Amino acid sequence: MQSQFCYRGKKVAASEIEFIQRLIAQNPGASRRQLSTQLCEAWNWVQANGQLRTMVCRGLMLGLHRAGLIELPAKRFSPPNPLAQRPSPALLDLTWEPINTSLRELGPLQIAQVRRTPQERLFASLMEGHHYLAYAQPVGEHLKYLICAQGGPIGCMAWSSAPRHLGPRDRFIGWSKEQRRGNLHLIAYNTRFLILSWVKVPHLASHLLGRVAGVISADWQRLYRHPIYLLESFIDPERFRATCYRAANWIYLGKTTGRGKDDQSKKPNRSLKEIWVYPLARDFQKKLRQSYG
Repeated sequence: MQSQFCYRGKKVAASEIEFIQRLIAQNPGASRRQLSTQLCEAWNWVQANGQLRTMVCRGLMLGLHRAGLIELPAKRFSPPNPLAQRPSPALLDLTWEPINTSLRELGPLQIAQVRRTPQERLFASLMEGHHYLAYAQPVGEHLKYLICAQGGPIGCMAWSSAPRHLGPRDRFIGWSKEQRRGNLHLIAYNTRFLILSWVKVPHLASHLLGRVAGVISADWQRLYRHPIYLLESFIDPERFRATCYRAANWIYLGKTTGRGKDDQSKKPNRSLKEIWVYPLARDFQKKLRQSYG
């Protein structure tokens, strides 16, 4: 049966719309949230980590409702948006001795993934107080690394879900739209990279990129039940020369369009960024183009 509706790449057939209509009719007292849970369970619509995709499901049902294809019950409650109302991280009163040495003399490095740990507060404070873009709470899958040496923090690195559309990257991988929609979660995007201002260690940044590249896929697997096959980052050429990415053998692919993910004007509305990527597997293109159940 031909599909009548498409939401975020998912084609919804007429039979599936009829199923949702029956589900609503059979549960007249259910809220929108309850209906989304039941629908996810019926369709086995889950994330890679096994959690139900209830938020996406509610978006689908709302789209069908607005298109006049189903009739949802009246909205009962609008919960506050925790991201919109989230206060900036508190700046901790910390002082550290300057570090000016070689990478060899720096000593052992402790690179810890601190998401969902007590050290996440320190990570957020350092980013808020010392990164030129400040702290930003990631949305979706993400990891946070805190790097320490000589008894204190020396840097932070944040990774999150990759942007949906990125022409040079998509051409580099060679995947179709369907493959991109199905496998985008197998790419991690380096949203923040901070070496604290009192740390002066030549080659430290490229060394850290290499060290994190060696562990991030396993860390992602532990938290989200799937690996990572490609890393990517945007570099502002007006501020940085991408020296550490070059030294860490990242690959330059080109520049962004400067339009943002939801742009409708097709005209640049922000600065153009350089796109750099780092494959984590020799056959990363094959893995990113294959189907995942």
